[in-house]
Amino acid sequence: MAVQKLTPSRVIFNIFNYTFFILFTFLCLYPLWYVACYSISVPQQAKEYGVTFFPRGFTFTNLTQVLSLDGLFHSMLISVLRTVIGGGATVICCMWLGYVFTKEKMPARKFFYRFMIITMYVGGGMIPTYLVFKSYGLLNTFAVYIVPSLISAYYVILIKTYVEQLPASLEESAVIDGAGPLVVFTKIIFPLSMPIVATIAIFAAVGQWNSWFDNHIYTFSNKNLTTMQYMLYNYLNEAQRLTDQIKHSRSGTQALQNQLTPYTVRMTVTMITVLPVLIVYPIFQKYIVKGIMIGAVKG
Repeated sequence: MAVQKLTPSRVIFNIFNYTFFILFTFLCLYPLWYVACYSISVPQQAKEYGVTFFPRGFTFTNLTQVLSLDGLFHSMLISVLRTVIGGGATVICCMWLGYVFTKEKMPARKFFYRFMIITMYVGGGMIPTYLVFKSYGLLNTFAVYIVPSLISAYYVILIKTYVEQLPASLEESAVIDGAGPLVVFTKIIFPLSMPIVATIAIFAAVGQWNSWFDNHIYTFSNKNLTTMQYMLYNYLNEAQRLTDQIKHSRSGTQALQNQLTPYTVRMTVTMITVLPVLIVYPIFQKYIVKGIMIGAVKG
């Protein structure tokens, strides 16, 4: 097979194309790389000389001192629990509702489906939502992290569209063999919907992991329900106070020697926040792309 010779115009286009996308990729990745380098740099060297592409010195003292703060691991446990429980509950509820909406025999199916879509455009606002949560006794309880996110109209639409493209003959043959709706859902629909399930799972989990505003509004008086994101949010706003706290703590001797700075604290806290997402997201990337593409074909 003969190799086609590139014309000068094509060569120029390829050079421009590769250069543009290399620069674009660099612009996307560099902020994260900068934060990572700064968080493992010796604070005084980073402050004096700055950080560009490589750490100034190398130390894990910044990470160990921030992780030694009181209450951080308890808040991390709360964040992990709400991510696992909330993400799993969201997937199950949205998956079942999306499956039910594919059934023509469902009473008032179009009405409920359109009513659900309206919620994507119209919301009650913060104060009415707060009053509703208060009337249901959700304030200062762990349930306030889980219950409001059980159903997402966007997720249900993606799931409904995905389920509709599955072969109807599979479900029909199961029904002929005597399988009920729950058996069909758990044995056929759910296993065949793994791409969209993985997509919804990672979206819901990341949303739960990154959420802090509900902690700020609905559980502010219950310190046992403080999430890691909310605690780190406070740390970012009070970096100077946090620096002084670490330096004067019993475990802050090494930090004092390294002259921990507020900017170093901000970089370290930011890295701790995004690191779990960076680890998990690439694992589900192929499912996310497949699920979104298939789920959006008819949607």
